Amino acid sequence: MPSSFTSRLKLERQASGENSGTWGNLVNYVFNRIDASTKGYQTVNVAGAANVTLTSNNSTTNTDDSTTDDQVHNAVLEFTGALTGDINVFTDAVETKYTVFNNTTGSQTLTFGPTGGTGVALKQGAKTLVYTDGTTMVDIMANLGDINATSVTSTAINAPASNANVGISFTTTGSGFIQFNDAAYNPEATLTDGATISWDAQAEPVAKVTLAGNRTLEAASNGVAGQFVSLLVIQDGTGTRTLTWNAAYEFASDTAPTLTTTADLGDLFVFRYNGTKWLEVGRNLALTLS
Repeated sequence: MPSSFTSRLKLERQASGENSGTWGNLVNYVFNRIDASTKGYQTVNVAGAANVTLTSNNSTTNTDDSTTDDQVHNAVLEFTGALTGDINVFTDAVETKYTVFNNTTGSQTLTFGPTGGTGVALKQGAKTLVYTDGTTMVDIMANLGDINATSVTSTAINAPASNANVGISFTTTGSGFIQFNDAAYNPEATLTDGATISWDAQAEPVAKVTLAGNRTLEAASNGVAGQFVSLLVIQDGTGTRTLTWNAAYEFASDTAPTLTTTADLGDLFVFRYNGTKWLEVGRNLALTLS
């Protein structure tokens, strides 16, 4: 009976009495393959717009104990090169796992998966852990579920870019509180002045606008019930500009405020959204801003 090879690492299983005089070398090649599969690091250039199938050989060619003879049988894969189109990178359609680094350039997508199966898009510039059952590749870092942490040292916490409209929620356990030891703030956004002024409450919760004429303020978009927002309305160097408020803004006694008319002064308004209306919480008029 001739030698056969395992399905995952392609290790040679020698038949009894076979390979006289070379048996020891073949066993060493198996050890080389195991070494690479558990500790090996392989860089693969996938530049261009064509799909790439990683090389995959039997262990009989793994004769060098300092490297592997193929690309599939490594613990860590780094993909490099400038992409000019969306590509797929295929590994063997068997159970396996990798640490992967998408170190490519270009704005295209690299999808990594088993041949004939379902892959995952790897974020450019990021490192992650993946595994496959031979049919579907899974990105472990994108599917971690709930994470418990006693501290976070990153300078930024972001929702995955691959998921649209994903928020970040912080919830304490039991009656716990969220404590900020330093200031938390929304950067002040400048709205575009025009005959009709638009305001995105999700992207610009703290905003200002300088009026260069008589204007109308649209209902703020993308608000969520319970949200507080503020708007600083500034007169230009001429002054006497007026602002017509959309009906979505609710003021005491249903009476919209009259703006300060003095040039270069500002009026500050704070609103709370109830899901339908922006309810005025407070205002400060005729503010000197510099």
